[in-house]
Amino acid sequence: MTASRKRRWPRSVRGASRWLAPLTRISVITLLVLLGLFAAFRIASPFLISTGLVRGGIEDALSNWTGYTAEIEGTPVLEFWPTPRITLNQVTIRRRLPGPDKVLGHVDSLAADFSLLAALRGQVVFHEFHFTRPSLHLVRDENGLIDWTNEGLLARAIAGARAGSGGGETLDAGLDAEIGSLTVEDGTLDVTDQVTGKVYRFDSVAADINWPRLSGTLGAVIIARVNGLDLKLDFSSMQPLLLFAGKNADVRTSLSSNLVTTHFDGVANVSSVSSLAGHVELSVPDVPALLSWSGKQLPVAQSIRNVSLSADVSSIEMGQRFSNLTFAVNDATATGIMDFTYTSAGKPKIGATLAFNQMNLSPFLAAFSLRLAADGEQPGLLNGDLLKSLELDLRLSARRAVLEPFSLDDVGASVLVTAGKATFDIGDSQFENGELTARLEVTERDFDGGGKLQLSVHDADFTALIDRLGLAGPLPRANGSLDLSLSTSKPIWNAGMSDVSGRVRFSSGPGFIRQLDIGMFRTLAAEKAFFSLSDAASASFDFNSMSIDASFANGSAEVRKLAVNGPVQSLTLSGVVPYRTNGLALSGSLEATDVSRADDLPMLPFFVGGSWPDPVISSLSVMMQRPAQ
Repeated sequence: MTASRKRRWPRSVRGASRWLAPLTRISVITLLVLLGLFAAFRIASPFLISTGLVRGGIEDALSNWTGYTAEIEGTPVLEFWPTPRITLNQVTIRRRLPGPDKVLGHVDSLAADFSLLAALRGQVVFHEFHFTRPSLHLVRDENGLIDWTNEGLLARAIAGARAGSGGGETLDAGLDAEIGSLTVEDGTLDVTDQVTGKVYRFDSVAADINWPRLSGTLGAVIIARVNGLDLKLDFSSMQPLLLFAGKNADVRTSLSSNLVTTHFDGVANVSSVSSLAGHVELSVPDVPALLSWSGKQLPVAQSIRNVSLSADVSSIEMGQRFSNLTFAVNDATATGIMDFTYTSAGKPKIGATLAFNQMNLSPFLAAFSLRLAADGEQPGLLNGDLLKSLELDLRLSARRAVLEPFSLDDVGASVLVTAGKATFDIGDSQFENGELTARLEVTERDFDGGGKLQLSVHDADFTALIDRLGLAGPLPRANGSLDLSLSTSKPIWNAGMSDVSGRVRFSSGPGFIRQLDIGMFRTLAAEKAFFSLSDAASASFDFNSMSIDASFANGSAEVRKLAVNGPVQSLTLSGVVPYRTNGLALSGSLEATDVSRADDLPMLPFFVGGSWPDPVISSLSVMMQRPAQ
């Protein structure tokens, strides 16, 4: 650095210091003056602004907002530090009517911030409201709207709101008032529904509401207790006035509690659920507990532990469509599409196509046990009147379906409830390496939830089925086909065998009957008048084919014919099986399969009595040969 530059640098610093020092002094003096004026203004404010002015201003504000008369019983308290605020005690908002007054609400304590400058000009502008122990009474009319009566500012703004071009809403300048934030502490809310006559009560209400101005976005976090359950609502809308007016509005809301959690983001309408459009999520971790809390009962509920749903909702004619649906019940998850609509007669209808990875058939079957007569205390679905209150058209598929102790693979099923008739169809499924189809039908004629079942099993492994059921005794082991037709006045899956009537046919190809030595059976029958079937259990009876034809009624089965065709000998049985007592009353015969061997293997008649699985065989030929005593 040159010497001349060194000389210029100190000279520049000295020049700056000469004008910087006076500027600092002026700034400090100005700041002190402003602080002094502010302090003086705050000290003088209680003398310049009257309590009556602020009190009258907030009374007028409340009256203008609600259209009702605001009455303040307590003595107002003015504070000017750290912000100007008025606190009013015992505030009642009522409408004067002939006869008893109509009270909109009562507030133990209401505090609001206000502007000092506006108050000095004789105008009081409030913001930042705090309500302590408010009690609000609202009415929901027959259109689903809150009755904003008396043409207050809020009611006029709701009526005059229009959808904005940018997704918000617009208001005339004279209606677009500033609000600010509202805080509620320990409030109560009663909503009277004119349609049902019920009163819904919300206790311990705490809320933080941010609403800068009527045409702006409303955001709220509300916590309330309903019937002992704490609920938290997070709500946001760019069009709150349109929503209050019963028009379509953009809404984002979440409701959370221990029993239910929901989330919705889209377009909603408080007067018409059919206008919903957006994304919805629902989770109920304990369905029986939720129903118990709500005071409702459904017979099917005990078999459903938890439910969750996620879907995109859109409006369709007479209802909504849930697309991109993910639906879970207990451990079963399904995807698909579902429509919720109303018929021309006003009856709700659910139509859906759902694909499950695994499903439990018990809840679907239990739904058919709902009482079909509308004589309960609750109307419609809540008293179990399924056929009269709801229509269903469900198409279900599942990789695996369970109905303990059975399981089905690759199931295609449907549930149809219409015109007083309910059917559950399994149109196709894989069962024990064979195929199974079934149809369960319930009609109004079966008053107490009874029904009819038709079941067809083709080429299934009955050996595995017998082992799965743990059945004892000499039973056929073979692949076979079964046709079953049953009816009962009780739900089939809950009815005992004595409650069932119907018919069964079974046929099979080659197989064997374990624990039946047919040669020993013939020998014992030729020698003894009586013997136990277990005495001939040292080997198995191989057969080429088998068929059974039997009917059921009044606790017993009539075996019309049971034929077992072996390669050498054939067995036939007929008679009655009173299965309530495990008893048997059958007559049978054993004869040569090939008539050319009839001389070697003559027909052997016998009687089967006693009880299963070890009945007693009575040889009729030996008994006839014995001399009379």
